[in-house]
Amino acid sequence: MATPTLRKIYLAGPEVFCPEASELGARKKALCKHYGFHGLFPLDGEVQASGSAREQGFAISAANEQLIRNADLVIANLTPFRGASADVGTVYEIGLARGLGKVIHGYSNDPASFAERTFALFGQGEYGQSELHDRDGLSIERFDLHDNLMIEGGIALSGGIFLTHPATEAEKYSDLAAFENLLRQLQLQYQRQ
Repeated sequence: MATPTLRKIYLAGPEVFCPEASELGARKKALCKHYGFHGLFPLDGEVQASGSAREQGFAISAANEQLIRNADLVIANLTPFRGASADVGTVYEIGLARGLGKVIHGYSNDPASFAERTFALFGQGEYGQSELHDRDGLSIERFDLHDNLMIEGGIALSGGIFLTHPATEAEKYSDLAAFENLLRQLQLQYQRQ
């Protein structure tokens, strides 16, 4: 009898910028294995350390795109990074995955809505007003979503799950409670199929 192939999950997120990036990647991959999946972390891509910084950047980009193509699905850490929204590289990766027809799941360790976070960083006036504007007079989207409507909408349209978890500020990129909850739900979902 053949052994079933493990579903491969591309693990998108800003963890690659953390000082303990390799450790976080190893923890996420170990959790994937525990729940019956094979995790593909962005630092897994084979990249030759030669050429200019620009050439190395392009090589990393190509390697990560290949990991996404090889994955069966994506789990993205969409915790806000350097602003009100998710890491832009992660957003690109989930857009690529959506374009390739992959199911995308996401989580954020900040349960505040996108409107609340955007207003807190850039808003003007009172938060409770019917229309919200930033300091430049531009409207702030208000759809009761945890990130930009295209991000959370793409996850929903792909058939994916989006979860939030209130992590502490010190652990906002390393807290894996929401990530593990997603894996648990996916394990149950695939067992029913």
